[in-house]
This record gives sequence, structure tokens and C-alpha cells, in this order.
Amino acid sequence: MTFACRCVGRAAPPCIEVFRPARPLSSPPFIVKTVLLLVASNIFMTLAWYGHLKWKFLEGKTVLTVIIVSWCIAFFEYCLMVPANRAGYLSGTFTGYQLKIIQEAVTLSVFVVFAWVVLKERLAWNYAVSFALILLAVYFAMAFKPGGGPPGGH
Repeated sequence: MTFACRCVGRAAPPCIEVFRPARPLSSPPFIVKTVLLLVASNIFMTLAWYGHLKWKFLEGKTVLTVIIVSWCIAFFEYCLMVPANRAGYLSGTFTGYQLKIIQEAVTLSVFVVFAWVVLKERLAWNYAVSFALILLAVYFAMAFKPGGGPPGGH
């Protein structure tokens, strides 16, 4: 545990020093904010990448039209993804590698729901195993410091 020291009062010396735990930058609000923004951005990304496969209003349209519609949707993905990565990285909560691995797990989670609800596709056993392995990758990315240090660090 780290401690921060601060001088209390305005009296002349000797000054009373109070030791209190320093608030770590990697606090739960940054974790929650990052993950929620990643989920929201991935909803837009999944709609941009796969929504056009089922949207009736795009039937018979040119590929260029579909690309433009997808880009318009993807704009909102970027508006959420960039702040998610900045909040997670600049707060010291996540490394770049951790953000990417979390991103992939979130992408898969959102897609599984999308494929089930919109595309009407079942989650076959081999896809479920693949998903479990990606979740295992998230565990390994988060549980150990780079270089094999103890769990919980960067």
C-alpha cells in the first residue's frame, strides 16, 4: 500500500503529517467507464459491419451505398471507442495490450447476441469453445504483469 503525506493546518512548525492511502489511478470508475464505452462502441461497430446483411432498405443498393451507410454508423463507434481507449490507457488502468484483448472479448460478446437475435444463428459448440479461449486470453492479459510479475498489475 502506498501512502501520501500532506501537511495539516497552517500553524508554524512542527507540522503534523497525516498519512492516508493514495488513491490509485486505476480505480473502478475508470474500469467501468472504459468497459461501458467499449460495449457501446461495439454495438455500433457490429451494426456497421453486419447490420446491412439484414436491413431491407439496403436490398438492391450498390456496394458503395452500403459502405457509405456503414461508415456513417461507424462514425459513432469511433466517437465512443477513442474515449474508451483514452480513459483506460491514460488513467493507467490498462495497457495497450490489455485494451486490445478486452476489446476483442467485448466484440465477440456483442456479436454473439447480434448473431442470435438479428441473424438468427445458433452458437455452435466450436464457436463457444473459441469464445471461452478468448475469455481465457483476457484473464491472462489482466492477471499478470508483463514479464511474469504477480497478478493485478501492468
